[in-house]
Order: sequence, then structure tokens, then C-alpha cells
Amino acid sequence: MTPDALASELAAGKLRPAYLLAGEESWLREQSLLAIRGAAQGGSANDFDFERLDGERTGAGRLLDALRALPVLADRRLVVLREPEAKKGRSEGLVAALAGAVAELAGQRQTVLVVVAAKLDRRSSWVRAFAEPAAVVACDPPKGTKAVAAFAAQEARRRKIALGPGAADALAEAVGPQLLRLASELEKASLLAGPGQRVTREHVLEAVSAVPDDKMWELTDATFEGRSADALAVLGRLLAAGVPEPVLLAALATQLRKLTRARAGEAPAGHPMVVRRIEAQARRHSLARLVAGLRAALEADERLKGRGSLPGELVLERLVLGLAS
Repeated sequence: MTPDALASELAAGKLRPAYLLAGEESWLREQSLLAIRGAAQGGSANDFDFERLDGERTGAGRLLDALRALPVLADRRLVVLREPEAKKGRSEGLVAALAGAVAELAGQRQTVLVVVAAKLDRRSSWVRAFAEPAAVVACDPPKGTKAVAAFAAQEARRRKIALGPGAADALAEAVGPQLLRLASELEKASLLAGPGQRVTREHVLEAVSAVPDDKMWELTDATFEGRSADALAVLGRLLAAGVPEPVLLAALATQLRKLTRARAGEAPAGHPMVVRRIEAQARRHSLARLVAGLRAALEADERLKGRGSLPGELVLERLVLGLAS
């Protein structure tokens, strides 16, 4: 099953008792997990009925206890087990229990199990256990420029972003099969184009080539870690280097949205290092403060588009100071 097929099933109301999200593309794994959690728990999602297990530290007994516990507040429990083969040479007990647990889950509706694994041996008995009514979701990166461009076009439709001729191809050529970055660059290009405007190939090229990712991380990290002086210094260097003001605003707004979703309880997507960074930054701010930051970013966007009298550089400086304080 592909992530698209999973989304279609969930939209139709079909929820399976167990899923194996397998593949090297972390963005697809995390997006699929978010979709399953939304379908399983919806608005009643809570930490009491959402249990996270790590294969490195989880034994067979703990896994079975988690799967057999009853829901507290929601209709269903969601148990997420990451990398069950993480214990090198010592995972036999866990994966043996896992194979039996998947079969046991088939006859109930109170718990949904999601196993997340980047690499695995598909011939293993525990992997084969994810047959009907369970499912394996293949989370592999698209191969080839055409496949990446098709993904970019699909993601734009999902985000209700209109793409002009050649825009999806430009994204695919500039970014390649790095889906998390591709989604970020798509969002930056959309903000550069303006609300409701079609994203052109030129918007994509300007957004992608404006600044290396590591420099943008310097700005967002300093801002959301509360290092005001460092954030202003990085902002000044980027502006002096000719990075467009809307691109810098897009980077800040994108990170704000990630932090807001994480603070609201959604699991961040991406490489584990990126996930830890987002979670750490989100913990520094209340949800109300992050929402206020989103409003401030929207006001800054309006000012940059000529609806205010302040210079763009000053608009960004004020926003960064407000977010970092």
C-alpha cells in the first residue's frame, strides 16, 4: 500500500488494527502516522491513549501490556513502536511477540498499532504478519525527476497552492527526492508569490536559491531558542547577502507552524535530529504564544506587501525580536 492509498482508505472510514510504515523516506512515514492518528483518535487525541515505544528500550512484555491496555478518554488507543529491530542481535523476543500481537489485534477495535521502520528484511516473519487485515505502507522516496515533480504537484494540491507551468519540475530539479525540504521550499515559494497567487517557476528558483538550508536554520534556531542578539545578527547578514525579505519571513512562518503543531500534540515529521530540535523549541513557548506569533507573521506579511509604512528590514527585525523575546 502507498501513502496515497492509505489516505484514501482513512478518508473512506477504513481503519485497520495494525500498520507497518516501512521505508527510508521519513517525511512519508511521519505524514502517514499523523493521518492514522487523526483517523484513530481525531479530536479526542490525548497522551493517555497515545503510547510511544522505542525498539531500543522496549521488551516483549512492555509491548503486550501497551497493546492490551484499555482506552482512558478516547475510543481507541494508539501505540507507536519505532524500529523494533534496533537492538542489534537482541531483538528476537520483541519481534516474535510483535508477530503474535498483530494477529491478536485483528479481532478487536480498541487499539491500533503502528510500527515505524526505516529499514527491514521484508522476508522476516514479523513483517509478513502485517497481512490483511493489517497493512504495510511503503514509505520510499520517489525515484527520478518525473516522480519527484508529480509528488510536488500533488503536495501543492493538498496545500491548495496553485502551480504555474514548470514550477513542479523546477522544484524537482532544484531539491531532488528530499521530500521534507521539498515541502518547505514549496511553502516558501508560495509565500514569495503571495496569498492566492500562482507559484511560477521563477518563484521556485528564487526561493530555493535564496539561501542555504543551514543558514536558514541559524536564523530560526536563534529566534525560537530566545537568542535575540544572535537572531538579529543572522538576519542582518542574510539581508545584506540579498536574500529576499519574503523568503526570510516564509522560513520563520514555516518554523512557527511546525512548533505550533508540535505544541498542540502532533508528532513532528522529519529526521530524528530535526524532530528533537522542533520539540525542544516548542516546549519553550506556550500554545497561545505560538498562535500569537502566527498572527504577527501574518501582519508582517501584509506590511511587506506594501500595506504599511515601515521598511521591510525593520518589519522583519521587529518580528524576530517579538518571536525571540
